Amino acid sequence: MPLDIPPPVDAVVVTAARLPAPLADAAFSIARVDGEDLARASRVDEAITATPGVSLFRRTSSLSANPTTQGVSLRGIAPSGAGRALVLLDGVPLNDPFGGWVIWSQLAPSAVSGADIVRGAGAGPYGAGALTGVISLRERDAGGAFELARAQRGEVDASGDGVVKLGQAQVYGALSFQDSDGYTPVRGPARGAADTKTSLTTRSASVRVDAPTGLGTLSVRASTFDDKRGAGLAGANANASGDILSATLAQAPRGRRPGWRLQVWRQASDLFNSSVAVAANRASTTPANSQDRTPAVGEGANLAIRLQSGALQWEVGADARRNKGEERERFRYLNGAYNSQRTAGGETSVAGVYVDGAWQAGTWLVAGGLRADHWESRGGYRVERSLITGALLLNETPADRQGDLMSFRLGARKTLEGGATLRAAAYSGFRPPTLNELHRPFRVGNDVTESNPNLKPEALKGLELGFGRDGATGRGEVTVFWNRIEDAIANVTIGVGPGTFPRAGFIPAGGVLRQRLNISAIEAVGVEGQARREVAGVVLRAAFAVTDARVVGAGLAPQLEGKRPAQAPIWSATAGLTAPLAAKLSLDLDVTYEGKRFEDDLNSRVLSPAAKIDARLEWRPTPHARIYLAADNLLDKNVEVSRTVDGIAGLDAPRTVRMGIGYSY
Repeated sequence: MPLDIPPPVDAVVVTAARLPAPLADAAFSIARVDGEDLARASRVDEAITATPGVSLFRRTSSLSANPTTQGVSLRGIAPSGAGRALVLLDGVPLNDPFGGWVIWSQLAPSAVSGADIVRGAGAGPYGAGALTGVISLRERDAGGAFELARAQRGEVDASGDGVVKLGQAQVYGALSFQDSDGYTPVRGPARGAADTKTSLTTRSASVRVDAPTGLGTLSVRASTFDDKRGAGLAGANANASGDILSATLAQAPRGRRPGWRLQVWRQASDLFNSSVAVAANRASTTPANSQDRTPAVGEGANLAIRLQSGALQWEVGADARRNKGEERERFRYLNGAYNSQRTAGGETSVAGVYVDGAWQAGTWLVAGGLRADHWESRGGYRVERSLITGALLLNETPADRQGDLMSFRLGARKTLEGGATLRAAAYSGFRPPTLNELHRPFRVGNDVTESNPNLKPEALKGLELGFGRDGATGRGEVTVFWNRIEDAIANVTIGVGPGTFPRAGFIPAGGVLRQRLNISAIEAVGVEGQARREVAGVVLRAAFAVTDARVVGAGLAPQLEGKRPAQAPIWSATAGLTAPLAAKLSLDLDVTYEGKRFEDDLNSRVLSPAAKIDARLEWRPTPHARIYLAADNLLDKNVEVSRTVDGIAGLDAPRTVRMGIGYSY
């Protein structure tokens, strides 16, 4: 379980080209996930979401979640399929250039040596997209690991990665494969012939070359992934694929010599996603739309210069990103064939400059940062034609839009007696809408959500106060925060089926029509805390988050005033232990609880509170080898993840037992 601890403040010698974590981050709320946490998880997102308040859009992990709902948000303020947090791998964004979500299967847990979760808007060196925070992942620099596991329902997991030294240079490579027959989300009497399994087949590969040069360390990385899955309904499937190419030249600061980083990257992605309409008795499905292609490209660059001068560390930098893509879709299935086709897309970009600094003297650390960004949305289009006659049905070319935004962060930390710390922070940040939110409508079952090319960037401002203590046998922290997201992008209900609506067409009985809109604001007040203590060789851990998020000044959607954002629980908590049972045998036990969520914006569909227990028994015959037996959802509880208008609940995975072997060096 990740713990709130101050990040290291001294430069760390690394092999890959990256700058050390900035000193300024220590003044803000940070949770760290280490390599052991990641090694115990079957997916990277499962390790990260062990932190209460950190979640994907739904309760499901990426093992069964649709690619378009794998965006991650922090503090449970207002989860979104696009995600409201920026996810970086050694500085390179992993958020999809079209939709903003993250395809977590592109990373094997063993390939990630650690993660820093910076909660609160990520102004300063992080910038656009870091609305509720930043998840900064670090790829392995040394050693390697291999793992093979088998689980119920035909699941096979295999991964391997390692470093090979070539003189002063090194090559790092990673491979992963996962295949599963999956489970059926709708179970019990409600299940019909329409309900099928959430099958999964994923593959990923990456290679990175690190080489010293006269200017610093150069790292060149290439990766690719392919993710195929069934959605749990007959005829509903998804296939996400992509690749990333990046180059980083960096040198850590030393003495009076400044450090710096120059980084460029290119990310290409594609998505096939088919949706179906479900018959009232769930006896059958009918094709609703087929998103045949979603080619998109994201490109970016950043430059940072960092200097340590006595008690002062400062960093100045600039960054730019551009995303371009379109969707190609067939829809309106009538008389055994699709009757219409759609192409929609455009281009977005954002560029900014920043200055960020920290001053440390005695027991005080004071940090601050300021950013200026320019964003644009241009070249948008949505064209729909009849596949029967070729006639033009819709031709929209929204006006280009642009704007300028300022954001900041300011924090202070005071070290008290006995290892205690007191911390306060204020910050702001923003997230421009994705191409997906601007231009692509989508369908889930009988529910349709329309796009909106006139969306504005979301903006967050927040305050927080934290207290922590770090002792010889334990540590912990508690943080109280207030956040406000202005112009929050939400899926707002504008119609109920059966009926025919402009642009969207026919909505069947049991379905609803929504549109993405900028509502006035979402305000959240919360408290989060984590603790860890070792007693007689047993490691105890606990964490909780209480976040009361509400829509205020609903503006374009007055019906949402006072409502909670969809998929945003108030309560979440975890507790666990790691206990040695014998010299080489250990037990991990974790209990997770979450309060009720609402499936929809009107808070009319309730997802019941959920609790589950995960257990893992591990035997280490040698310091490098391990054999384990694990059970997720040990007591086989029904965890609701979705609910239709007619009350049918979709469930998370039932009890899953897996056995695996691993070797690390």
